[in-house]
Amino acid sequence: MKDLNSPLMKVAYVAGVTTFCTFLACWAVLAHQENAQKPAHAAVSDTQFAKKAAQGGMAEVKLGQLAQEKGTSDTVKKFGQRMVEDHTKAGDELKRAAAQDNITLPDTISAKDKATYDELSKLSGAAFDRAYARDMVKDHEEDIADFNKEANGGKNAAIKDFATQTLPTLQDHLKEAKEMRQNVSASNPTRTKGNSGGPSGRK
Repeated sequence: MKDLNSPLMKVAYVAGVTTFCTFLACWAVLAHQENAQKPAHAAVSDTQFAKKAAQGGMAEVKLGQLAQEKGTSDTVKKFGQRMVEDHTKAGDELKRAAAQDNITLPDTISAKDKATYDELSKLSGAAFDRAYARDMVKDHEEDIADFNKEANGGKNAAIKDFATQTLPTLQDHLKEAKEMRQNVSASNPTRTKGNSGGPSGRK
């Protein structure tokens, strides 16, 4: 350790540290330049968000149509109708945003959403109402988290703007979904399976 007190060792030490810092600085600059070379293209996360949002929106439309067909409660039927209308509109807006950056969106729902659709399609009456309401609350909570993340941290202007503009609608959907869940739970308390499809529904 005493050798570090000699002028020669001090010079060598400073030179070594300087060289190392210079290397780090150059690496940081090069890394920044590499990331800055793609400003006109959507980041991977933006593309993934857009594709997931497209599939989720299509699923909401299909499930909304199912709710209008199989729902027992007026609340469920009306919510399903709103899902079809709002998510069809949002889907069209997402297509326009994606087209600005040549992002190809999927044209079918995800395997997970298809499984949910298949399960719900097997239910009827009050059992369907409760399951659909629970699923809509869960889905919209997840959607809001994804859209919030994109709205606050997205890199692609068009996709980020879509997320920002759609977020209030999703938040309104979640509020309605929770009210729907409470409504069908209150009007259809836990009963035997024989009564789950009773005349509690309205046209």
